[in-house]
Amino acid sequence: MGEPPRTTVDPPQTLLGALRHLGPGIVLASSIVGSGELIATTTTGAQAGFVLLWLILIGCVIKVAAQVEIGRATLSWGRTPLDAFDRVPGPRFAGRGWIYWAWVVMTLLVLVQQGGILSGVAQTLAAGVPVTAAGREWNRVHDEAASDRILAAAARHHGDTAKADSLDLRMAELASQKKDLVKPFDDTFWAVVTGIVTAVLLGLGRYKLIELVSIVLVGTFTLVTLVALGLLQCDPAWAISAAEFGSGFAFRLPEERKDFSPILTALATFGIIGVGASELMVYPYWCLEKGYGVAVGPRDDSEAWAIRARGWLRVMQLDAWASMAVYTAVTVAFYLLGAATLGRLGLVPEGSEMVRTLGAMYAPVFGAWANGAFLIGAFAVLYSTLFVAAAGNARMVVDGLILAGLLPGDAAARTTWNRRLSIAWPLVAMVLALAIRAPLAMVLASGAAQAVMLAALGVAVLWFRWRALDPRLRPGRAWDILLVTSSAGFIIIGLWTLWQQLVKLLAMLA
Repeated sequence: MGEPPRTTVDPPQTLLGALRHLGPGIVLASSIVGSGELIATTTTGAQAGFVLLWLILIGCVIKVAAQVEIGRATLSWGRTPLDAFDRVPGPRFAGRGWIYWAWVVMTLLVLVQQGGILSGVAQTLAAGVPVTAAGREWNRVHDEAASDRILAAAARHHGDTAKADSLDLRMAELASQKKDLVKPFDDTFWAVVTGIVTAVLLGLGRYKLIELVSIVLVGTFTLVTLVALGLLQCDPAWAISAAEFGSGFAFRLPEERKDFSPILTALATFGIIGVGASELMVYPYWCLEKGYGVAVGPRDDSEAWAIRARGWLRVMQLDAWASMAVYTAVTVAFYLLGAATLGRLGLVPEGSEMVRTLGAMYAPVFGAWANGAFLIGAFAVLYSTLFVAAAGNARMVVDGLILAGLLPGDAAARTTWNRRLSIAWPLVAMVLALAIRAPLAMVLASGAAQAVMLAALGVAVLWFRWRALDPRLRPGRAWDILLVTSSAGFIIIGLWTLWQQLVKLLAMLA
C-alpha cells in the first residue's frame, strides 16, 4: 500500500508515553464533574439517604465500555460520531435516522440544563461577590437564615430540641425581614457577565486552552470535595458508619415521598453522572481534536494501519479509564456528602436557595469557613461544566447541521462554525437562565432526557461492535461481555426512565 501519509504518527509503546497523550478524558471529566455531581447527585443523596449508592456506582462504571466502543467506531472509520450514529439501522425521517432526531430533542434539553448550570454559577457569584448594597443586605439576611436553618436541623439531628426551637424563633424573625427586602439584581448581573465572558473565552480559545482550564477547575473541585469527606469522617457526630455505608449496597429502592420522588430524581441523576448520554456522543470529538484520528490516518487494508489503529485505540482506552477513575471518585464523594449531611438534616436543594442549601454539606467540616470553601468549589465545578459542555456540544451541533445539509462540510467551514456556535451556546444558556430561573428542575429535565437516550446508545454500540467493526480491531471475549452488560443496562435504565416519566405525566393529567 506504500508509505502512510506524513500526518500519521506511530502509537506510544510504553505506559509513560501513552500517559503523555491523555487529555480528552480529562476534558470529558470536566463537563461530567459538574451539575450531575454538585446538584443532581447531592440532591439524590439528600432525598434517598445512603440506599442508592449502588446505583450511583453503576451509573459511573457501566458507561466506559460504550464510551470506548463509540470512540472505536469513530476513529477506525474516520467518521464524526453523529455521522456514525446516523448510520445505525432503523426508522428515518427527512433523510435522517432515528438516533439523529432523538439527539436533537436531547440537545435542546441539554441547552436548558446549561441554563440551569449558568444560573447556579450566577447564584454562586452573587452569594460570594455581591455588586450592590441591596445584594449585600440580601446575602446577610439569607445567609443568617440559611445558617440558622442548618444549625436547627443539626440540633434536632443531635437531639437538642431546645436549641432547635430557639433557632426556629430566630428564623421566624428573619423571615419577616425577608418580606421587606427588595430582591437585588446581583444574580441577573452575574448571569449576564458569565454568559458574555464564557462566549468570549470560547471564541478566542482552542483545544489547549479548554484542556488547561478543565484540568485546573477539576483539580480544585476534586481536592475540596475529597478533603471535606475525609474531615467529615473525623467527627463522630457526622461520620458515616459501616452500617450506613453497607446499606448502599443492599440494592434497595427508597420509599416514595409526597413532596418529591427519590426514584425519579435518581433516574435523572443516572443520566448525567459518570459519562452521560451527551458526553458519550461528544467524547470522540475531543479525541479527534486531540489528534488521535490524524495519528491513525485514513483506513486502508494495510497491516501498518491496523497496528497504528490498535495502538491509538489502547491510548484512548487508557484515557477513558483514567477519566472514569476521576469522576467516579468525585461522584461517590458528593453522594456520600449529600447523604451524610443534607439527608440527615432533611434539607433538599431547590430554587433560589439551591446554592446556599448545597453549602450545608460543608458546614459540619469547615464551620465558619464553610460558605467560602463551598463557593470556591461550586464555582469551579459548575463553571468547568458550562465551559467544556458549551465547546463540546457546539461541535456536535455543527456536525448535525452539516449532516442536515444546512452547513458546508469542509474543514474551514467546520472550524468557523464551531467557533460561532461555541460563542452562541453560552449566550442562549444565559437567556434561558434568566427566563426560567429554576436551576434544579432544568438540570433534572436534561438528566431524564439523557437517561432515555441511553437506551438508543445501547442499541447503537451493539451495532457498532457486531455489524460495523473492522475485524482487525476485534476486542476479546471479556470486553464483549462488559459491552453487552453495559448496553443492557443502558436499555433497561432508558426504558424504565421513560416509563416512570410517562406515569408521572399521566398522574399530573388525571
